[in-house]
Amino acid sequence: MAKNLTNSLPCFLLAAGRGERMRPLTDELPKPLLTIQKKSLLAWHLEALANAGIQHVVINHAWLGSKIEAALGKGEQFGLEIEYSPEENALETAGGICQALPLINPSDYFLVINGDVFSPNLPISSLLDTVGQIRKNGSKTLAHLLMVPNPIQHPDGDFYLNDAKVTDQASAGAEKLTFSGIGIYHKDLFKDLERGAPAKLAPLLRQAMSENRVTGEKYQGPWHDVGSPQRLQELNAVYE
Repeated sequence: MAKNLTNSLPCFLLAAGRGERMRPLTDELPKPLLTIQKKSLLAWHLEALANAGIQHVVINHAWLGSKIEAALGKGEQFGLEIEYSPEENALETAGGICQALPLINPSDYFLVINGDVFSPNLPISSLLDTVGQIRKNGSKTLAHLLMVPNPIQHPDGDFYLNDAKVTDQASAGAEKLTFSGIGIYHKDLFKDLERGAPAKLAPLLRQAMSENRVTGEKYQGPWHDVGSPQRLQELNAVYE
């Protein structure tokens, strides 16, 4: 059977943060290993990725990273191939992606998901279809972002979505939304970064937006930024 190149899209999970806002829970456990329904945040993502047909996942880590590797291993329990990109000091989002690119080894696009968000019905198959459409259109898109309605703790949002285009400038008909931490990126977005150097993602996205090379979609399904012990407790109560 021919290999489905869309579903073989590699995925990178961001799990290197210290989780300061989650202390003391994260003093002895990496934030992405915190659990909802006795299942770690990373495990929720990995199960969804496997169900969507993704095969190769790379996870970065810094704080207590050995515990992530011990919990997830090489991915056999999920039917995945997992590799790790350890960081002595967290390199920020773009820096972490750049450092891991040789492991991710994308032909063009790859999926990136924040390890500390909880989205139990994450539309990964739909995102993979989007990659297929971008490729067929011969698009020069550098990023496709999953945007969500602004949560209570982030009422001002991040970027504007207007007719599937994402910008940082207000315009008629545009809606300001919050970036979910879930996106599809082309490897060229990171081509000017130095491996091993910290780098933030937002400046790269804004530069690409200025070139009209960032698309997006609004997702209204369940999505939560697990940003405090109270929010984690509330989610466990809701999803018990």
